Amino acid sequence: MARTESNMLALGTKAPDFYLNDRTTETNHFNFSGVKGEKGTLVMFICNHCPFVHHVIDEIIMIANDYRVQGLGIVAISSNDVIHFPQDSPALMTEYAFENNFEFPYLYDATQEVAKAYQAACTPDFYLFDQQDKLVYRGQLDDSRPGNGIPVSGSDLRGAIDSVLYNRTMNPNQKPSIGCGIKWK
Repeated sequence: MARTESNMLALGTKAPDFYLNDRTTETNHFNFSGVKGEKGTLVMFICNHCPFVHHVIDEIIMIANDYRVQGLGIVAISSNDVIHFPQDSPALMTEYAFENNFEFPYLYDATQEVAKAYQAACTPDFYLFDQQDKLVYRGQLDDSRPGNGIPVSGSDLRGAIDSVLYNRTMNPNQKPSIGCGIKWK
């Protein structure tokens, strides 16, 4: 299992816009302003087959359920090359979203332009934007990885979200996420 770290996009970066198809409904398209939350927005790069995503998907769902009702916009994007990785195809994205009870859009980045704009490097990769659409957190969910024995808690990402929602000081110690590399064309 290859381990790729986040690129750590510069804090303060304005959220790159996008216009992508939602695999949870197959009929809707979203841009950044369409998923933006009243208090902030979480953009996650994930995919269907990555063991790092599988390791944390339950916590991702809990975070989404805990925070979307508090004004956080949440979206997941898959940017993997589906020709060489058919298990990440849009049809299987729909199935994955349904099986995991996604209550947020799961968008398909067919051209990989959105992943490039965000400088996404791995799955999972997390980007948290404040009310002004400025990047305030990028990095890991927590210190847990498949096989390292550390329980999944979401502590790093939850702490960052709490800072945005409750106007707290952001922890300056932001560790990169580690996961499977984006499967580039």
